[in-house]
Amino acid sequence: MTHSPWQPITPAKPARERKAPLTRDRIVDAALELLRKEGYDGVSMRKVAQELRTGPASLYAHVANKRELDQLLVERANAELSFDEPVDPARWQEQLKDLMRAMLAAMRANPGVARAAIGAVPTGERALQTTERMLTLLKAGNLPDQAAAWAVDLIPLYVTAVAFEETVQSASDWTLDDVEAFVEGLRTYLAGQPVDRFPLIVALAGPLTSGASGDERFEFGISVITAGLAALAQP
Repeated sequence: MTHSPWQPITPAKPARERKAPLTRDRIVDAALELLRKEGYDGVSMRKVAQELRTGPASLYAHVANKRELDQLLVERANAELSFDEPVDPARWQEQLKDLMRAMLAAMRANPGVARAAIGAVPTGERALQTTERMLTLLKAGNLPDQAAAWAVDLIPLYVTAVAFEETVQSASDWTLDDVEAFVEGLRTYLAGQPVDRFPLIVALAGPLTSGASGDERFEFGISVITAGLAALAQP
């Protein structure tokens, strides 16, 4: 029996694509992507697992539950804040406003995180650093301990509420023309109310519907909060 002088090479089986190791950072990345695509209600441990092409059980080795995932999303937003500028007691009010602006910017950069933050007590290291920065600024302004302690609850609550409202509004897919048309219609509606029953609403229909972009209203809010806190300062 003769043998062929050559041996055909059997085609190799396609190599399996190696999955990147599962980490908390990858889980948070996937959750943020779902937030952008489907909103907060579209984020679940099951859907995050699907995004990562793994099973939900794999996630629980890194994240205990959805509540902890929410905390990690808030941590990611806080990680974007920088506290390099030294606290200046003479400028504590302006520095506090800058911090609130930076907090809103971080929320805007991570749409949906505001919803995760509502009702939660942030306990991650980066969130605690933000709280420590606020307390340092407030104590630099000679605020009483209790006022400073309650202020670090009030300030994030206001910023988060503004960011959450923006997230809800952006989900409507309104154009700038749609917003302007709505504001104009609202102004007309308020101005057309019975003046004998709502005299101030009618008189202030213009101011009530101004600042539709949100930034002017936000600046007003942080000015009110800061001035109110300054009024509590000890001599």
